[in-house]
Amino acid sequence: MSERPLYEIANEIRADWGDKIYFGAVPYLHAMSHLTTMIDIYGVESAESIVQYFLANARTWRGETARRVKNELKQMIIDVNERVIEDWE
Repeated sequence: MSERPLYEIANEIRADWGDKIYFGAVPYLHAMSHLTTMIDIYGVESAESIVQYFLANARTWRGETARRVKNELKQMIIDVNERVIEDWE
């Protein structure tokens, strides 16, 4: 399955969450807007850790879009970890 670019997901999150983005999620959402794949790096942080931190700070983002996108991001984390394990074998 082809994954959507993280910057595209970040744009969807901004459009849906609107002006009331939880302050703790803002820096991670900003970083995601500069990333394409889960193996990218922003500053010294991996895309995977940025997405994990975003999810931890996105608890106040609710609704159908939020559920779908959060599940998509969680699946992207699982997929990248499975690829790493496959590469080690």
